[in-house]
Amino acid sequence: MKAPTLPKRQAPELPGPQAPRLAILVAGGSGTRMGADRPKQFLLLRGEPVLLHTLRRFAEPALGVHETVLVLPADQLATWQQLCAEFRVSIPHRLVAGGATRWASVKAGLAALSEYPEGLVAVHDGVRPLVSRQVVERTYAAAATHAAAAAAVMPKDSVRLVSQHGSAAQNRNRLRLMQTPQTFEIDLLRRAYAMPELASFTDDATVVDDLCRVQLVDGDYRNLKITTPEDLVVAEALLGGGAAG
Repeated sequence: MKAPTLPKRQAPELPGPQAPRLAILVAGGSGTRMGADRPKQFLLLRGEPVLLHTLRRFAEPALGVHETVLVLPADQLATWQQLCAEFRVSIPHRLVAGGATRWASVKAGLAALSEYPEGLVAVHDGVRPLVSRQVVERTYAAAATHAAAAAAVMPKDSVRLVSQHGSAAQNRNRLRLMQTPQTFEIDLLRRAYAMPELASFTDDATVVDDLCRVQLVDGDYRNLKITTPEDLVVAEALLGGGAAG
């Protein structure tokens, strides 16, 4: 079978100074690893759903986000609408049904922004509720200059590469742990998502890699992803101390 032809990298068109800022929040978790009775994005964090905290981060006026798309599994849309009524959520956002994979869900969110010929779109995990305004701003600013940017942090622990022959130490100064948001010029992201899905896609940066170099910006160790019960405990403590403001 002939291998697929990969697109060549080319300098992407940078957005104009008035290009709108957009956001896609993706939340497709089931809560299995949390051992919970509901998807992790709906778990309560200091009395409110995790996803509401995340949505609120992108609604900060200083960020100037023009439109936010929230992507959830189709069978969770009604639950979110009920929660919005229960918690009197008034933050404007567009609700979209996702797909079977994260890649398909981001693609669905991107399709919901089809009326925007240009813009900068930040893709963020719905279960990263502690992301700071500064981190979000850094990704938008870097994407305005480089067309593709992602938040990342250096590993704190020693890192080893495991193989069938054993393991070998790696220089952690040359490694980064990827976070979100990952922010892109919207046409670049559309071209990347027009290609077939590959098993090697672990985040949006890997989807874009063949088209454009992704600029890494400083993330934040507090920008944790709620995945296990202890993550929720840490997030409660950080929010209690106002650390993610």
